[in-house]
Amino acid sequence: MPNVSFHDLSQLDAASRAALMRRSETDLSSFMEKAAPIIEAVRTEGDAALVRFARDFDKADLDAARLKVSPAEFDAAFGMVDEDVVAAIRFGIDNIRHFHEEQKPEAMWLKEMRPGAYAGDRFTPIRSVALYVPRGKGAFPSVTMMTAVPAVVAGVPELAIVTPPAPDGSVDAATLVAARLAGVETIYKCGGAQAVAAVAYGTETIRPALKIVGPGSPWVVAAKRLLAGVIDPGLPAGPSEAIILADDSVHGGLAALDLLIEAEHGPDSSAYLVTHSRRVAEEALAALPEHWARMTEQRVAFSTAVLTGACGGIVLTGSIEESYRFINDYAPEHLEILSTDPFAHLGHITEAAEILMGPHTPVSIGNFGLGPNAVLPTSRWARTCGPLSVTDFVKRSSIGYVTAAAYPEFARHARTLARYEGFSSHEHAVSDVRDRYLVR
Repeated sequence: MPNVSFHDLSQLDAASRAALMRRSETDLSSFMEKAAPIIEAVRTEGDAALVRFARDFDKADLDAARLKVSPAEFDAAFGMVDEDVVAAIRFGIDNIRHFHEEQKPEAMWLKEMRPGAYAGDRFTPIRSVALYVPRGKGAFPSVTMMTAVPAVVAGVPELAIVTPPAPDGSVDAATLVAARLAGVETIYKCGGAQAVAAVAYGTETIRPALKIVGPGSPWVVAAKRLLAGVIDPGLPAGPSEAIILADDSVHGGLAALDLLIEAEHGPDSSAYLVTHSRRVAEEALAALPEHWARMTEQRVAFSTAVLTGACGGIVLTGSIEESYRFINDYAPEHLEILSTDPFAHLGHITEAAEILMGPHTPVSIGNFGLGPNAVLPTSRWARTCGPLSVTDFVKRSSIGYVTAAAYPEFARHARTLARYEGFSSHEHAVSDVRDRYLVR
């Protein structure tokens, strides 16, 4: 059995504890340095650069005429995907759509702040958004579902998916099915830093967008940071990370089973089992070989790399309170609370993007269509932002309306503060100068 990383917090000094907080993307300097010339090539060469990078990075047989998925490719995809997969996609999309419809803010609200004076908000869709769907370590129609559905619910008029091509120049068939069922018919075959650059600047084929959302590799995250002045990079969603919090009411084998869910995404993932029960920790260690025996070779390699490396393994705490402190400090993307009474723990967790409760709610169910969005902030960004939502696809305008009857009181107070702050034009705009122009 691989030597799974085991961290007994009581034996760690401050530096070692701090090291447990690191993610694979904590230092993106090398990726940003290498992504910069890729971005510049796309900016200056357009489609030609995308075709070249598809060949060099994705080993894809592609030309500029095939960068955009054709209607025929969409149609053919439905015949290439098993009916049970299509049914699962439909099931997930239905739940995700229902959740995000409930989440959608009303188009406008106004409240009378004082007699005759009204203020509120109006929400309008962002004009154009690109949705990034990764493919480097597998095919992810679920990411298409999670990004496309809230965007469609929000009413974004221009939506496009960017996703890496396969060596034959195709796009994963289930991703095409999910896109069409969600309501998106524009997909471009490009991935990595070059895809972010393409939707930021536009090319001969790809229309530029105002925003890009979706998880990706460190290359994608680096490109988003470099292009943040050109395109809204959306929430910071990098390589997968999860914490499984297990108390002493569950079997450690169950904790080990769920620990592998996010660990199998890739060697750059992060995954910890956090428990104050040595029994649970030992049972988890003992169960891992059995679980690995049921997995494919590639996923065993990925999850082994995570659980034996610096960004994964088992964390044994001295108490449940110490477990809470570790989790809140870590601020995970996914948090699963394995307990027969998960709600007893919920109130102690303040820093987690997604919290899945109890033995019947593994991350798998959250990822594939419970309803809440599974595109989540990583690298401790859960401390300041939450999951992708309908509100990521709309913008808010403040609305104000003051009637003639309410104006004098507001003008008097505005004059006072304008004079104090030294803004004479502000003051004059609500003085007797204005009164000469007002229609009575």
